[in-house]
Amino acid sequence: MAKYIILDTETTGTDEEDRIIQLGYLVLDGKNIEVHNEFNSSDIPIKIPAMEVHGITPEMIESKVKCQETTAFKRLQELNKPDNYMIIHNAPFDLTMLEKEGFKCEMQVIDTLRVAKHIFEDEEAHRLQYFRYKMGIYKEEQQEAKALNIEVKAHDAIGDVLVLKLFLTRLRVAVQKTFPDENPVEKMVELTKKPILIKTFKFGKHKGKTLQEVAKNDASYLRWMLTSMDNLDDDLRYSINKVLND
Repeated sequence: MAKYIILDTETTGTDEEDRIIQLGYLVLDGKNIEVHNEFNSSDIPIKIPAMEVHGITPEMIESKVKCQETTAFKRLQELNKPDNYMIIHNAPFDLTMLEKEGFKCEMQVIDTLRVAKHIFEDEEAHRLQYFRYKMGIYKEEQQEAKALNIEVKAHDAIGDVLVLKLFLTRLRVAVQKTFPDENPVEKMVELTKKPILIKTFKFGKHKGKTLQEVAKNDASYLRWMLTSMDNLDDDLRYSINKVLND
């Protein structure tokens, strides 16, 4: 039977040199749930902006083992099989961090952030904490946390994992409603890999305008973005190319 691993990490920061300092995940296997939540040390100092977000201080990890030596990481390696599913909100970040520890994901990946952007395209934000309040997840999480002996805190790895578990239930229902003839889990895997069609500018001089409107009135600006912006978001690049070629 396939296992579903709902995972989150906390790190020393978001730059290339940064590393994992907390690994939290749930393993869903039928009616059984494994809880893994461990802090670990790092040779990279925790950056102050990161500390401000997750509240993990150097004193909290100074006596801990390295990430690869934790029970949580070793168990994750055991679970790393193609039949299982890795579920993360903004998967590229956490998977990149895990790769720095030598973990190459062989599981099928569901990125709930990308799936949410496909399914809830008109929402003003797609952050996990946004959906936590928008969908009333905060009203249920304490009961769920008590059952699993988990403490819910925003921007804490295992706390965010529990919120993600509750969000996943709602997301799956929405996917099944949108695609009633398809397996919702397999559809979420598919949507994770599918480019997102962005319809409206959320920044710059054309903020609030649709890409189609800009393509009609200022196509040269879109062509400039394609040729001159090296850090252009892949989904925005896809969307610009689509409106220019339609």
